[in-house]
Amino acid sequence: MESDMSNVSRTGKEEINNATSPNTFGKSVESQAQIKDAAAQASPDAGGEMLNIYRLEPIAAPDDPRWDNSPGHGTVVVAARTPGDARIVAAARELDFMEVDAAPAEDVTTVNASAFRDDKLYTVIEIDRDRRDVKRGILDGAVTVDTIRPVQSD
Repeated sequence: MESDMSNVSRTGKEEINNATSPNTFGKSVESQAQIKDAAAQASPDAGGEMLNIYRLEPIAAPDDPRWDNSPGHGTVVVAARTPGDARIVAAARELDFMEVDAAPAEDVTTVNASAFRDDKLYTVIEIDRDRRDVKRGILDGAVTVDTIRPVQSD
């Protein structure tokens, strides 16, 4: 039995396998392109972060029962990195249980229950790309903060 803790085993008379590859990190064409892109985006001359513009539109019928759990806000236009990021940007504007004295339990958040994050309620449509003149956030449309409904009236 060998004394080292390696997962590499040697059988027969072939060369010792040290579980390494002859590839060098960062030397592939893809890696070089990613490094170049990152340097260009990080350049002081680059301006703001490269963002895309997305329109989030409700696609479910008004009587769809999913709206009972996640109220809609109509069409919203956001500047974001990706379509998934657009959903996160829009959902972040909603009021969360963690921000009020209505938390149902410790460390329970309602962020993931947003209608914006449900692909059956909202679709994301890219309307412009590679913009540096906008900041990540909502550009048009209103996101109300009344997504948390009280269970008791005052």
